[in-house]
Amino acid sequence: MLAVILSGGSGTRLWPVSREALPKPFMRLGNGASLLQRTVARAVAAGCGDCLVVTNREYGFRTGEELEAMRSNAPRSSQLLLEPIGRNTAPAIAAAALWAEAHGHAAEALLVLPADHLIQDEPRFAMLVAQARALALAGRIVLFGIRPTMPETGFGYLECGAPDADGAAAVKRFVEKPDADKAAEYLASGRFLWNSGMFCFTPATIVAALEALAPEVLAAARGALAAGRTDPKFPARLDLDRASFELAPDISIDYAVMERADNVVALPADFGWSDIGSWKAVAQELPADAAGNTVSGEVLLADCANTHVQSEDRLVAAVGLRDVVIVDTADALLVCDRNSTQKVKDVVVELKRRDHEAHRLHRTVARPWGTYTTLQEGTRFKIKRIEVKPGASLSLQMHHHRSEHWVVVSGTARVTVGGKELLLAPNESTYVPVGSQHRLENPGRVPLTLIEVQCGDYVGEDDIVRLDDRYGRTG
Repeated sequence: MLAVILSGGSGTRLWPVSREALPKPFMRLGNGASLLQRTVARAVAAGCGDCLVVTNREYGFRTGEELEAMRSNAPRSSQLLLEPIGRNTAPAIAAAALWAEAHGHAAEALLVLPADHLIQDEPRFAMLVAQARALALAGRIVLFGIRPTMPETGFGYLECGAPDADGAAAVKRFVEKPDADKAAEYLASGRFLWNSGMFCFTPATIVAALEALAPEVLAAARGALAAGRTDPKFPARLDLDRASFELAPDISIDYAVMERADNVVALPADFGWSDIGSWKAVAQELPADAAGNTVSGEVLLADCANTHVQSEDRLVAAVGLRDVVIVDTADALLVCDRNSTQKVKDVVVELKRRDHEAHRLHRTVARPWGTYTTLQEGTRFKIKRIEVKPGASLSLQMHHHRSEHWVVVSGTARVTVGGKELLLAPNESTYVPVGSQHRLENPGRVPLTLIEVQCGDYVGEDDIVRLDDRYGRTG
């Protein structure tokens, strides 16, 4: 089998940890692997030798780093399909199926998994994947339907017939997220499953279904692949063509195919599935104390019950709280009622309306060459800590509105300013005037750390004109 991992979406209900520039698939629960890494490892353990990740172009380098860092259950090979814009799951799956047909996987089953789910009973998951593979090779489109454990209003449902001898049940209809009364009715009937968004089918089966039911989706995906671009320095990354891909309708695979195809079946599953769709769901995945409290990071609780507290950088103390969620990051603090965590997305909507950077960026921002952390910002200035990986280089660039002062803290910096090159050791510094072309590199074998002080009438991140970049970010 080929694992197709759909790694998109911003996870707005898990703000302030999940943000537009570092979304939910990169989250870590506790100190373990990221949700993306767990998903890939789960697919490999279930029989997938190779892995195809479909994600946004902006997340390409971080996704590659996550895959390279895997040690146990790493895929034999991995490929990235990078979307220039989000177009929902149908175009993403169409592009993945066409790529699989063209690259030696035409006779295999595709196991399609969102990158941000958790499964507790992975051996049981692997058993059901084997069943799904057999059904897929027989020409079925297989959905993994989760047996409901509560009248959940946050999921879509599948109404199914009785399972046949293969364990599969014909899907009669798809139902959108119900109200509480309907959800209780569905649970009591025994005919409904939660729609997990996980699938199994062959490339030929899904391509034929798309050709018949959503030909405009397939045509856009085919054009985006044909005109896609691969940088020779990064052969495992294929950038889908923007002009072609943006012609695809913004539509889910459920609407495009699943609700209208006649060969769709569901496998009833009971392997401890969670889509980690809220902070309440995160808390349910962590060990609780006798009072139902869950914590992550340095946390001190006194007289609290059913409270979840998560801290990244500092001690958080909570006293006398009941049914509360607290999530503390370097630049934002969330406090909410435990039963209102679905409404956190409303906070993100308001941050976007105000054009507040906290909806998109963390204080520490990952880049292909390393990271930068904003230490302080005020009128006409910004102070950053910049860390550059060994052998890495920032783009050759210039700024219209700001000058920069660089002071090396550790490591060695190779600096080009106005065509002149120099090496800087710790405690040495240089100045980059407004409008001057410049580049920062780490020629050493250890990380380079420096402090950057920006001064000017505008110090926003969009005041960067990239002239040359080894990571393909110019133009």
